Amino acid sequence: MIDHMTMSVSNLVQSKAFYDQALAPLGMHCLYEGEGYVGYGVTRPEFWIAQEEHVSKVHVAFSAKSEKEVQVFFDAAMDAGGTDNGKPGPRPEYHERYFGAFVLDPDGNNIEAVFGNS
Repeated sequence: MIDHMTMSVSNLVQSKAFYDQALAPLGMHCLYEGEGYVGYGVTRPEFWIAQEEHVSKVHVAFSAKSEKEVQVFFDAAMDAGGTDNGKPGPRPEYHERYFGAFVLDPDGNNIEAVFGNS
């Protein structure tokens, strides 16, 4: 089980604005801000972004409580300047109940909201 993770970003101000908006529909908010990093979560920071000179692309999937929440996440992330990397919908190639949406953040990281994966 993962306790927390940190993702490198090239522009902390731009990425914070993106994640503030994109993660809000999932109930995640900025809970900690320090010099060069920001922590998001529901009750404690679990997802961190950190300003780094070199950024490697990653894929992060966040749990959603419903298909509607996946759609709201996608819309919020797109409104925040994300790039469509897979509109909300079923992904039967993963399994029969999988419903997800994929968005590229300002650094090209693939972020996803998924419902029905458990």
